[in-house]
Amino acid sequence: MDVPAEGVEGENKQPVSENKDEAEDEVKVMESEEPLDDKETSEQVLELQELEEALSNIPPEPPSVQNKIIKHVLRLDEFPPSYKENTPKERSIFAMIENFRLQYAYLYPDRKPLILCPLNECRVQKSVCTTLRPTLLNYPETYSWDGCASFVSDYLIMEPLEPPTDPPKYLYSSSTVLRFQQGTCFDFAILLCSILLGAGYNAYCVSGYAVKELCLQDQSRQQCPHIGTRKQKSQSAKKTPKSKYSVKPPKNLNSSFERQQAENLAAEERKQEEAKKRELEQEQPPPDPLHGLRVHCWVLVLAGKREIPENFFIDPLTGLSFSTVDERFLGVESLWNHRNYWINMQDCRNGCKDMTFDLDDNVKWECVLPTADEERKEEVDEEGDHEEPRIFEMPSSWVRKIEISPKEIKLRCPGGRKVIKYKKAKLEKFSPYMMSDGLTMRLTTYQDIECTSVVEAREWFSHRQDHLEERKLKKETVVTTEYFKPGRTDALKSHRYLTMVPGAERQMDFYSQARTDGLASRVELSSEMRETFEDRPDFLYFQHVVFGKKEKQHVPGSGETNSKPILKIIQRFHHNHEKAANDDIAEKAFLISDQRIQLTYHREVDQIIPPRKDFFRPFISGGKQEPKVNFSPNLMISFQVNPLEKPVKNLLLYELLTNLLEDEIRAKNHVKMSENEVQSILALRSQEELESKLTISVYDTDRNERALMHRQELEHAKQEERLHSAEKELDFLAPFLIQLGDPKNINFKMAQQLKEDCLSDLKRRLIDKANLIQARFEKETQELLKKQQWYQQNQMTMTKEDEDSYLSYCSEAMFRIHILELRLNRHKEQAPQKYLALEEKLRMDPRLAEYLSK
Repeated sequence: MDVPAEGVEGENKQPVSENKDEAEDEVKVMESEEPLDDKETSEQVLELQELEEALSNIPPEPPSVQNKIIKHVLRLDEFPPSYKENTPKERSIFAMIENFRLQYAYLYPDRKPLILCPLNECRVQKSVCTTLRPTLLNYPETYSWDGCASFVSDYLIMEPLEPPTDPPKYLYSSSTVLRFQQGTCFDFAILLCSILLGAGYNAYCVSGYAVKELCLQDQSRQQCPHIGTRKQKSQSAKKTPKSKYSVKPPKNLNSSFERQQAENLAAEERKQEEAKKRELEQEQPPPDPLHGLRVHCWVLVLAGKREIPENFFIDPLTGLSFSTVDERFLGVESLWNHRNYWINMQDCRNGCKDMTFDLDDNVKWECVLPTADEERKEEVDEEGDHEEPRIFEMPSSWVRKIEISPKEIKLRCPGGRKVIKYKKAKLEKFSPYMMSDGLTMRLTTYQDIECTSVVEAREWFSHRQDHLEERKLKKETVVTTEYFKPGRTDALKSHRYLTMVPGAERQMDFYSQARTDGLASRVELSSEMRETFEDRPDFLYFQHVVFGKKEKQHVPGSGETNSKPILKIIQRFHHNHEKAANDDIAEKAFLISDQRIQLTYHREVDQIIPPRKDFFRPFISGGKQEPKVNFSPNLMISFQVNPLEKPVKNLLLYELLTNLLEDEIRAKNHVKMSENEVQSILALRSQEELESKLTISVYDTDRNERALMHRQELEHAKQEERLHSAEKELDFLAPFLIQLGDPKNINFKMAQQLKEDCLSDLKRRLIDKANLIQARFEKETQELLKKQQWYQQNQMTMTKEDEDSYLSYCSEAMFRIHILELRLNRHKEQAPQKYLALEEKLRMDPRLAEYLSK
């Protein structure tokens, strides 16, 4: 399509001038407050009446705030030159785009105008392809498509299109949209597509039609994704082919009562399904008079890059992904990326179900720049045929670099809070550290579609010092369940309770690996307590305690009451394979109220009934200091599975009974410790809920005031120490004052001593330096003499290389000797001057001047 530039520019001037006139009118309305003429006022009144009549048949939509941003961006000096003018390359591309638009409008007059070159915030015509600015954000959550979509949907506020059946006339840059945190679906899609392109995805912006719920970001008819739904798998019965020769089936021995019960159950299930169908029919949205006409913009991600297996859509308003055959997307007009623009030539009567997204198919997709996309020409003909030269290429983006600060990433939602309404649910999102208790998300589920009767409330927390992660409250049963992350001192994992008052029913789960006793869970009822253990060395895995009624007997001297009496303690153990099954105890039952102890052993593989032993509590004499167990064989009843097994000796039974009595005491102490631990955990949790404290990272300089103050104090202390050390280094009397004990006041004797010490020290150092130079001079002279003697002895047998090396050595040695001689002479000349200078410095020192000047 070779068209002269002048003719194209002339044809392109008309739509641009119209848009400029509209923009100028808007600026005049907003900026100038001067009254208009009567003629102009009457024309405007007629136009308004015609507009009201045209819109009277359309139901009212949410008010548009599209011009809200225009009021803020009228200051053109805030934008770079790329926003306010076009380059020659952009103008040449506009010429080709305008030629394409005119041909499209001529060939397809029934189709809606394409969004090719809308106006930006400076009211300058820009291509939608150059509005995309591929940017890779340096945040982990923006490396995946779902993280990018979630951020865009949470960070921006949606503005509905006005009118909803036409694409917008203005399309702002992503930096401006991020600045004001609001925009239309086109702004959402362009920002999301720019981030996805920067992350390496093959993403495109799609302009088309969708249902009302998607266009207006209405999720009240959708299920909340945070509500877990269990999918029941239907097991299909396998049909076995009947054989010709088969055994006759047995008589039907099935119960007619059970069959009747199954039929009743099936009838109830059918009734429930019918009720669900009626409920779904009631929940269906009312018919939309603009169905199929509402314009929407979303993102298409094609398979291939970033290991994407198949194509899918992303709705930028909600951040959710959809299949390309989803019924909510009703049609596609065009799509574009930062390199080209494609027109859909396929039939969309059935929505997007029958569409294919092979952009190389020129029959189904017509592109504006056919030779601009070099990435689609990867295969080169092996016969040597070269590609056609590129005529047009999309210019680089005019948009400023997309920059998002870490603070904005953490803030996430506009104003720190966002509310999303779902089907029978409401989701509230909060920015980190916004709520004093660390609340980041709250999900409330309701029983009815009007969201009036609360069923359950779930809350998610972060940065809590008590490691609370989630809280779930069921309104019907008033049961609260709290979940904690690892790191608590009591290793609490979850807590399910009705009330925080001690003695109520509750269940506590623990991280067993973080506890020394291996406790995994503890369930408290009104008169029972059950505990389970994991990986204990004594193989204990279960303990059941039964309490009696609490007797309200006051202890003398205090107002406290006694704890509940223990009636029974049952302990169960895993099998220790190092022992025989008949010798390994499986269950201990301390029947305290009956004064008995029951033992049940593990069964062998070939046994059905386990061995058992019952002990009656013996009489204990001797007092608490030296108790004595009075044992007799009549206190024990045993049952042995193997009749041939030898009976146990009385001595072994006595030792077993004493050990069981000690185990009973330990079990009672463990129960008391468990009760005390429950009370301490409840008291701690009540205190933690009253004073919710949050953890702040040391790297978070905005919130960590304590760390900031500590860092400033350390820097101040280091600065003072640095200044103090610098002063000490400059004080030449400091080493000698330390020898005298660093006195605060100096007398005449000390001053004379300091003078003598300083001068003698300088004299010694000067002599040592002269001796050192003299020693080096003599050493170099002796080595040169030795080299000369060696040369005289081997002069006749030396090669030319040896002579050259000898001559170079002699020259270097003579140079070093000459330098040492000069240094020694200069040192001898300067030594007396340094001595006199130090003596004068000591005399002028303010600390010694009083005594040395006399």
